[in-house]
Amino acid sequence: MTTTSAAEAGSKAVVELLSPERLAPYLSACGGDEPTALALYRWNSDLAAAFFEQLGHLEIMLRNALDARLVRRQERRGHDAEWFDDPALRLGERAHKDIVQAKERARGVGRRRQEGTLARGKVIAELSFGFWRFLIARQHQDTLWPDLARAFPHAPGRALQVVELPVKRLHLFRNRIAHHEGIWHIPVEQRHDDLLAVLGYIAPAARDWTAATSRIDQIMASRPVPSASRLVPSSRRHR
Repeated sequence: MTTTSAAEAGSKAVVELLSPERLAPYLSACGGDEPTALALYRWNSDLAAAFFEQLGHLEIMLRNALDARLVRRQERRGHDAEWFDDPALRLGERAHKDIVQAKERARGVGRRRQEGTLARGKVIAELSFGFWRFLIARQHQDTLWPDLARAFPHAPGRALQVVELPVKRLHLFRNRIAHHEGIWHIPVEQRHDDLLAVLGYIAPAARDWTAATSRIDQIMASRPVPSASRLVPSSRRHR
């Protein structure tokens, strides 16, 4: 088998395994040019991986910043219990279910400080991005936000909406990537801006470090372009 025929056979197998339905939007954007459509699909995966890496930095820094403020809240109120164990901290039914599930996962993977006691850091790590996203939501404006706002000392006015909206968008974007949905046709530049903005609200140095380690701009600049057709602009959403 020649190199060309081997490549064609490989492309055919990939198309069949990915499914024609999944590749249809890429083919449409590339004017039916299958090799470029596959290149765009691969490029989309590279871009998603680069974003997921940066979203990981954000998630860890965000949860640690919020956890620190909740710990201080407990201390200020004279409560000895961990905030996630304190029934006096009313987070809502959904959040309490998330905490129970996080503890179950933490027990499942091990690591305890002593027999029968879960390491608090493991519980914190098992709480999802969605858990933290809903802590900075409007329903907590008058209860949690006065304390949590201190996790964002550089946010304009430490206003809830200034922080909540980009975190909400990033949560949806993260879930899209986690479910292997395409991001090639949405305004990813805006999500990159959201990511750096939220980190800047927490600590400008953390934002600068994350930006310096990002591969996003480099990958964005290498987007494949078919010779005989135009790609759909990134600002246009495919439905």
